[in-house]
Amino acid sequence: MKAARILTGSLVAALISGVSLAAQTRAPTLAIRGGTVHTLAGAPIESGTVLIENGLIAAMGRNVSVPAGVQVIDATGLHVYPGLFDAMSQLGLTEVGAVDVTNDMTELGDYNPQLLAMTAVHPASEHIPVARANGITHTVSMPGGRGGGVISGQGSLIHLDGWTVEEMVIEPSVGVVLNWPTIQTRRFNFATGSATESSYSDAKKAYDEKIKELDEWLEGALHYEAALAAGTDVERDLKLEALAKVLDGELPFLVSANSERDINAALDFARRNSVRVVLLSGSQAWKVADRLAAEKVPVILGPTQSLPEGEDWGYDQMYALPGQLHAAGVKIGFATFGASASRNLPYEAGSAVSFGLPREEALKAVTINPAEILGVGDRLGTIETGKIANLIVTDGDPLEIKTQILQLVINGMIADKMNKHLQLYERYQARPRP
Repeated sequence: MKAARILTGSLVAALISGVSLAAQTRAPTLAIRGGTVHTLAGAPIESGTVLIENGLIAAMGRNVSVPAGVQVIDATGLHVYPGLFDAMSQLGLTEVGAVDVTNDMTELGDYNPQLLAMTAVHPASEHIPVARANGITHTVSMPGGRGGGVISGQGSLIHLDGWTVEEMVIEPSVGVVLNWPTIQTRRFNFATGSATESSYSDAKKAYDEKIKELDEWLEGALHYEAALAAGTDVERDLKLEALAKVLDGELPFLVSANSERDINAALDFARRNSVRVVLLSGSQAWKVADRLAAEKVPVILGPTQSLPEGEDWGYDQMYALPGQLHAAGVKIGFATFGASASRNLPYEAGSAVSFGLPREEALKAVTINPAEILGVGDRLGTIETGKIANLIVTDGDPLEIKTQILQLVINGMIADKMNKHLQLYERYQARPRP
């Protein structure tokens, strides 16, 4: 993300509120009628109706009156679900991974807590309609990745539809991304294509210095906030302002950590500084499941369809991880942490069902759970009156590969399912045959 794109929280809020109000006044009244409505807040409603006004769910049930002249989606014999939530992705921030000028996920420097991912989102990304066509209606676009530093910025919650970022954004920030430092004795230099080795003691020393820097940044944010409260004339510091929101509990740290040692260290850090954390990825979270449950730390998991990391791990460990955490009492969500693979989100959740995660919990892990984890459960994740109308109409279970997404409603508007994949399919289906 380019430094010139930094916006203050008040300016962002003003822009968003103005655009959102304009968008809502343009949103039509819409009804989805006749389908089985899976609210995820109670029992499914057979032959139900969902009435949408100004981008919100105005009413839902079996006996909802639909005003004359309202556009109606006939869902008879079909199913209506909340839109799927890719809890962490890089949609809009990257196009072609190998072409650097199409990627805007990172900024120079190790500490950039003030950066908002939304300021770098490209609404015309080809990855967005591909994900959308498979039922993903909203996501947190997060900064980070290779070279992303220790604190890479703030994740922004966006709709996967809109001409501009301002039309897409739901929440400018849902948390500050913290890439937990690791003890690495071997590092690969992507610039030279070679690896370098160091002793464990040197690697541990470098790690300890990173943790010390983190503590010092938080201490600096405390002093900065205290100075402002005392009326002291201090130069504005956007980085310390962002960290002060974490210290005040307004935002959590979104901590990316995988090994048992790193997860425990991150939890110790959170307790030491009295900050909220959401664990991201957490491939070894099963080893500390009891602690995560006891400290009420939720986990947003990465793809289940991946190889086990440890030599002595079971072949199915990544498939079993979601069920293990759920059984221990840990709230989980699913994420792809990428862009091109975001469309696979429902299948990552579905794969966990065969390995111990209840189907209903798998569905919640891509709808209401991530919404609650990230503080927007009052606006997204279920089909209830007053919530944002992000909905999908399907011919079956959205976690099944054979299921078709027949209609998309994003922010109360019917969204286009056309995408690059479908365009190419139709083009080559129509090619002349010998």
